[in-house]
Amino acid sequence: MKELKGAIPAMITPFTADNKIDEEGLIQNIDFVIKGGVSGIVPCGTTGEAATMTSEEHKKIVELAVEHSKVPVIAGTGSNNTTEAIEYSIHAADSGADAILVITPYYNKPTQDGLIKHFELIANSADIPMVLYNVPSRTGVDMSIQTIAKLAKHPNIIGIKEATGSVSKATEIIKATAEDDFTLLSGDDIAALPLMAIGATGVISVAANIFPDKISQMINLFEAGDIKKAREIHYELAPIMKSLFVETNPGPVKTAARLMKMPAGPLRLPLVDLTPESLYILKRDLRSAGVNIE
Repeated sequence: MKELKGAIPAMITPFTADNKIDEEGLIQNIDFVIKGGVSGIVPCGTTGEAATMTSEEHKKIVELAVEHSKVPVIAGTGSNNTTEAIEYSIHAADSGADAILVITPYYNKPTQDGLIKHFELIANSADIPMVLYNVPSRTGVDMSIQTIAKLAKHPNIIGIKEATGSVSKATEIIKATAEDDFTLLSGDDIAALPLMAIGATGVISVAANIFPDKISQMINLFEAGDIKKAREIHYELAPIMKSLFVETNPGPVKTAARLMKMPAGPLRLPLVDLTPESLYILKRDLRSAGVNIE
């Protein structure tokens, strides 16, 4: 893809009452975020509950996204099984996706050498641009600056979704990859504007599922030099950005989507519905962000 920038929602996956993929609902959600001005979409990421999908479901969602999206598709193709990640990545390339998002292997806890070999083999096997995904809170392993800098030199590896929320780490990544054609995206909504101030180009966003217009406006305003108005949107959305993680993602954002009458459906086990306390917080902060809910 030409540019890795802007508001890029990590799409929720709507399910039917009998736990099947709600294909029409997914298409509706894609249309909704595109109308809101996003610059790309990510199907089959963490927010999309990819870890609970069958191989057939995973591939079908990528195919649907590519078929119906009018903006670039960055397909989530990661796995803790390198062979499976390669399979998903080749499928995404063959389906016409614009790039892939590959998470660090979870549960295995590979060494830094293992991470390098994992990502390099995927990048060598699938002819498609790759975005690394570092989220140690979910995977139990954190990519070092040295590992990221080494991988940034691979011609197929174009950037990273950095989801530690650390301004310090993002600073070191940007500095270490300054001479490479490599981009940093925030993987955390609340950190998006601060990280753009030091060189990030956008965010792979949970909140953009339900506020695609506002997240897009915030980023566009910043890029246009209107820092004051961008900051106003950041502070307006800060409470809901926080409460979208009041419990494990994507529980809160799928609940928010249901409250807003968007296709969402149930969560797949082992995730369950929000507690009454968490639901109260979520509803409160949705209202503060201007959403009319019962």
